[in-house]
Amino acid sequence: MKYDFTSILDRRGKDAIAVDAPYVEGCFNHEYFAAATLKEGMDWIPMWVADMNFPTVPTVQKAVVERTAHPAFGYFSPRDEYFGEIIKWQETRNQVTGLTKECIGYENGVLGGVISALNVLCSKGDSVLVHSPTYVGFTGALTNNGYYIVHSALKKDEENVWRMDFADMEKKIVENHIHACIMCSPHNPTGRVWERWELEKAMELFKKHDVYVVSDEIWSDLILGENKHIPTQMISEDARNRTIAMYAPSKTFNLAGLIGSYHIIYNSWLRDRVDKESSLSHYNEMNVLSMYALIGAYQPEGYEWVDELRQVLTENVEFACDYIREHFDEVEVSKPQGTYMLFLDCEKWCKAHGKNMDELERAGLEVGVMWQDGRPFHGEYGIRMNLALPLSRVKEAFERLDKFVFNAE
Repeated sequence: MKYDFTSILDRRGKDAIAVDAPYVEGCFNHEYFAAATLKEGMDWIPMWVADMNFPTVPTVQKAVVERTAHPAFGYFSPRDEYFGEIIKWQETRNQVTGLTKECIGYENGVLGGVISALNVLCSKGDSVLVHSPTYVGFTGALTNNGYYIVHSALKKDEENVWRMDFADMEKKIVENHIHACIMCSPHNPTGRVWERWELEKAMELFKKHDVYVVSDEIWSDLILGENKHIPTQMISEDARNRTIAMYAPSKTFNLAGLIGSYHIIYNSWLRDRVDKESSLSHYNEMNVLSMYALIGAYQPEGYEWVDELRQVLTENVEFACDYIREHFDEVEVSKPQGTYMLFLDCEKWCKAHGKNMDELERAGLEVGVMWQDGRPFHGEYGIRMNLALPLSRVKEAFERLDKFVFNAE
């Protein structure tokens, strides 16, 4: 490969909670990791928070460094190049047509954009439809802002693929007078990449009951194997006008620390209202370096880099799912089609071995596997695992889990 996805990146002391959490008091999730006693000879393998243990594409650093060479960082307006690269990226990667500069708006983060959208679509105390398992960020953001979450559980079909339960969705919409839904596409934490017929059926249901959609598509670049992302807004003209879509280069290029997301809204009435709502904090403003980071990411090298990254992530997921099937009896997982997250279901294993989830999680942490409690994602026996690290480290993590956790003598 042209780019390096095999070297182990040393992130200690470089402002990365993924690796610093066990060591730095006050760091996010410090107590969770610090409570574990790391076995002698073990080191920490970061497999929790959703950022990657790979260096970003070099053109990001190049663009940022070149901009910092100029000694002025005053007030600015986004460059036309910023919007042009987004339009080209969406057209090339997602076959989006008809996107113009006017439809693109800045957001400090996807979750902030979700709340701005809901503040336009809802009144405080309204019910919002969200699928479960549920990204923990949705739970926190909606609850903190006075919205009531109504969950519609995804169901596994006979082929172990997570599917929307359309009958349940309609029942919940009608019973709870719901007029706003959050779609996560691809879905976090299950990794489902929705097929066209699924999105068509969901959008027909939303049209029938006048439900507006906030579609979080931050993972849309990280599609595995032969799967294909279909933007929710491209399903139909009605979907185009009732959907507020959220994107960012942060997941794709490991830029979360730079801050910077964007929304795409074709409906001019919605666009004006969301832009106004987003402005009310007087703190939703673009950082000049994040603008250059996006421009650097969306260069031709970035297209190549993402294609190679997808191959790496696909191989990591194939390895992990095969290893679980062959070595971890009673642990279930549906192979993700996108993202770099696994969502394990350990219910059968826990019950067969007389263990609870706290005991299971602690056993993994004691051998340095920094996995994430899946219960806040509404998986009663769930564990979320990040596979965006060199395959050698993924293999080491699963070998430790095999020897010391799931098949410990």
